[in-house]
Amino acid sequence: MEFPANLYYSKDHEWVEVEGNRARIGITDYAQESLGDIVFVELPQVGDELAAGDSFGVVESVKSASDVYAPVGGKVVAVNEALLDSPQDINADPYGKGWMIEVEMSDPAEIENLMDSGAYQQLVKEEKGE
Repeated sequence: MEFPANLYYSKDHEWVEVEGNRARIGITDYAQESLGDIVFVELPQVGDELAAGDSFGVVESVKSASDVYAPVGGKVVAVNEALLDSPQDINADPYGKGWMIEVEMSDPAEIENLMDSGAYQQLVKEEKGE
């Protein structure tokens, strides 16, 4: 399982990659592994406004469906349309081709509310009962 050190993580198992005032968001390796084979993705529209904690989409697997939450607030400026035809990209490459949205952050300080790689690894260990 991967926990890239350059990313931030939410307790809901989303990752955030920050570049300037933009945040690219997806679900973590642990989240996709827990869900199993992903068969459907629902994403927001470019232009949608999100607050931190808002549900912005749904990821459906053969086992279950899960809401995906915005770790930071802002305006959706890009959506990974390729996932609509190839949702399995999230399973194959959660931190690369499996990204879901990009937002122009309304308050970049919200990043401080997220976990670094080490803290997220600890959360996953606790959830797995290790």
